[in-house]
Amino acid sequence: MAKYVIQWKNRDGLAGNEAAGKRLLDLYSKWTPAAATISQFVSNIDGTGGFSIVETDNPLDVMRDVTKFETYLEFTVTQVVDIADAMPVFNEAVDYMDSIPK
Repeated sequence: MAKYVIQWKNRDGLAGNEAAGKRLLDLYSKWTPAAATISQFVSNIDGTGGFSIVETDNPLDVMRDVTKFETYLEFTVTQVVDIADAMPVFNEAVDYMDSIPK
């Protein structure tokens, strides 16, 4: 299952727009995530955005989730791997570079 970090921030014009804020909260309250597992779902303490970590076998599920809110929020989606899985790849790269004379 692939893991994604999703960052969102409020689009310009959302701050101070009470009707837009209420609409976003209404949409969120009725939303059922398409992504299989949400392991973290956090908000910035200043209310300007947040992060989630989700796992899914289908990247279109991430797309299904973010497109429902793109009128109000800007998203950055980054696919990630666990550091324990990444370390052997990093070591392989170091070994490769060390094997080539300078």
